[in-house]
Amino acid sequence: MTTQTITIDNIDRRILMALQADASLSQRALAEAVGLSQNACWRRLQRLEAEGVLRGQRAVIDLARLGLDLVVIVMIKTPHHSKDWAAAFAAHVARIPGVVDLYRIGGEWDYLVKVVTQGIKGYDRFYQQLVDGFDLSVVTGHFVMEEMIADRPVTLV
Repeated sequence: MTTQTITIDNIDRRILMALQADASLSQRALAEAVGLSQNACWRRLQRLEAEGVLRGQRAVIDLARLGLDLVVIVMIKTPHHSKDWAAAFAAHVARIPGVVDLYRIGGEWDYLVKVVTQGIKGYDRFYQQLVDGFDLSVVTGHFVMEEMIADRPVTLV
C-alpha cells in the first residue's frame, strides 16, 4: 500500500492536535482554539478529510467497565508469507470478536494481534478461532497487567 504524504502547516497541526485531544469539540470551539474563523476552520477540516488525513471520529470507551477486562498482545509466527495467504489470514482474523488491531511485522515474529476480551475464557475462544484452519508455527499471548500509556495523541512536528 502506497500512501502519499500530505503537507500541512502549523494551523493544520493545531487543528489535528486539538482533535486528537477531544474529537467532540464543536466547530466553533475548535476554531477558537486554533485562532480561526468558523468558516476558515471548516474549509481546513474539509480539506483534511478529502486528503484522507482525518479518517473519522471515535468515542473512547472504558472497556473494563463493560466486562472486557483482559487485553492480550498475541505474537504469531507462520511458515507462510505470500500476499494471498496474508490477505486470507487478515480476513480470518478480522472476523474474530475482540480483535482490535492486527499488524504484519518485521523481525522475529510475523504478526501482532491486540485482543480485548472477557477473561481467560474469552481469550481461549479467540485462540480456538484463530488457529482454526490456519497453519501457524507459534502463537503466544502476552497478557496486559496494567495499561500505562494508551490512546496517546501523536505529536505533529
